[in-house]
Amino acid sequence: MISVLTPLPVLLPLLGAACTLLVGHHPRTQRTISIAVLTAVLAVSVALLLQADAVGPTAVSVGGWPVPLGIVLVVDRLSALMLVVASTVALGVLWFAVGQGSADGSEETPLSIFHPTFLVLIAGVSNAFLAGDLFNLYVGFEILLMASYVLLTLGGSAPRVRAAITYVVVSLTSSLIFLAAIALIYASTGTLTMAQLAIRLGELPDGMQVLLQSMLLIAFSIKAAVFPLSAWLPDSYPTAPAPVTAVFAGLLTKVGVYAIIRTQTLLFPGGALDDLLMWAALATMVIGILGAVAQTDIRRMLSFTLVSHIGYMVFGIALGTAAGLSGAIFYVAHHIAIQTTLFLVAGLVERQGGSTSVNRLGGLAKLSPLLAVLFFVPAMNLAGIPPFSGFIGKLGLLQAGVADGSQLALTLVVGGVVTSLLTLLAIARVWTRAFWRPAGQEPLADTAAAAASDAGAEVREPVPVGAGDVEDPEDAEDAAQPTVRQAAWSAAWRRHEDVATAGTSRPAERTVAEGALRPLPGVMVGATAVMVAVTVALTVIAGPLYGYTDGAARDLLERTPYIEAVFDGPVPAEEGE
Repeated sequence: MISVLTPLPVLLPLLGAACTLLVGHHPRTQRTISIAVLTAVLAVSVALLLQADAVGPTAVSVGGWPVPLGIVLVVDRLSALMLVVASTVALGVLWFAVGQGSADGSEETPLSIFHPTFLVLIAGVSNAFLAGDLFNLYVGFEILLMASYVLLTLGGSAPRVRAAITYVVVSLTSSLIFLAAIALIYASTGTLTMAQLAIRLGELPDGMQVLLQSMLLIAFSIKAAVFPLSAWLPDSYPTAPAPVTAVFAGLLTKVGVYAIIRTQTLLFPGGALDDLLMWAALATMVIGILGAVAQTDIRRMLSFTLVSHIGYMVFGIALGTAAGLSGAIFYVAHHIAIQTTLFLVAGLVERQGGSTSVNRLGGLAKLSPLLAVLFFVPAMNLAGIPPFSGFIGKLGLLQAGVADGSQLALTLVVGGVVTSLLTLLAIARVWTRAFWRPAGQEPLADTAAAAASDAGAEVREPVPVGAGDVEDPEDAEDAAQPTVRQAAWSAAWRRHEDVATAGTSRPAERTVAEGALRPLPGVMVGATAVMVAVTVALTVIAGPLYGYTDGAARDLLERTPYIEAVFDGPVPAEEGE
């Protein structure tokens, strides 16, 4: 049974992508296929998690080829948990995207392009989590990166293209370093299967081991946005459509973190670079959160907190203890759900207020109490307020640091506490300015220009729906009809103007009343509410989940169960020589 289920998290999204591409002119069919595929992937992932927790790691050789000739997919507690969390947030983001596409006429996320690309992205993520050899891990990275290039440029605006160029250059650099490391590893050991490498890499000279470990760490740290290799992220993610930004923030960096966990524990258990990782974790936490505090845009603030909280995960990895790894794995699962949810909420804020700049928002708690609740709950979770899962994960990591007892570990404990407090400060500034502050205030002088800039690079002032010159007479009839894009931009500007000028003394115009703003699309709100419920559920099941991550950490440190699962028994004698 396990041999049938294991390839499905990769195979189903690829088949679904092909089907949605064939029915590109039938949006409803595309939506049905995509939702059905991701629901099936979630069900399969849950089954794999239960299997891994019951019997330990299992491996499947695709095509029946013996190790190391064939592709090996390995399911253990770590990979199964990552699959469950990834498929859960992917399904939530997909529902949000469906709601946005229906409300906006699919201008922001063209359905014929979005659905196949999104499914390919999930296939790449799943392949990376299941990969039992380094080259297959590389293939998983490239699949998800190629799909992310397309998703990042949806809409084709100038800011998105510029951000995509930066993202592509950085990703290609990371991939080249990873590929060079793979070549050196194969030349040194004659294999890329991680179970074999766990044995053979230890036979290499210490200098060669450090070189190979350093190359892999650099490649994965770029993908995970570990300081000082994180400068690309805050400029890349906020420009994409809300569902794309959400899935990027939730999943893509965590694939890099997963790769660091897997290679550090399985291939390089000696801890030669643990001190360097600790310093990187401290810098990532502190510098990232200082950047977040300085932001006035919600999306950019969340992007910097994303970078900052990667430092907590790297901290747990660098400790190299069961408690540290367990805390890191727990925090990865928590952060995937929280970060995805907050970016979805940011999309709703932009839709309701016409902007994500806190200087142009106000009174959202009164205008949309539900939106305020949807922001407040995951925001407090991100800040680590008891009793949420964010507090539990941070507490576990800090306890692991105290138990380590080294001066560097204790320094990171202090850094973690400071980072958590500054996270609360950044969240509180958003809450007080965008939600709690009364909307009745004089508008900024550049209100119109700012709202037009938020709506898109093509619009610099509020555009009447259907306005514009028509050069070709044959296009006159089409131009006379209001385009969905113009309607969305104009509505965004009007919503922004209403919020920014509410309560001012303009006798000729009425101020924003309780029902003045258009209601948010129900599907988008529902998807976000479900994701908020998922983050709360992580708190409810924190005890069993932490017990599960403890088992995952023990398996990672022991290594033997993973290796024996790949070899389907004891390690061959020739490998142990």
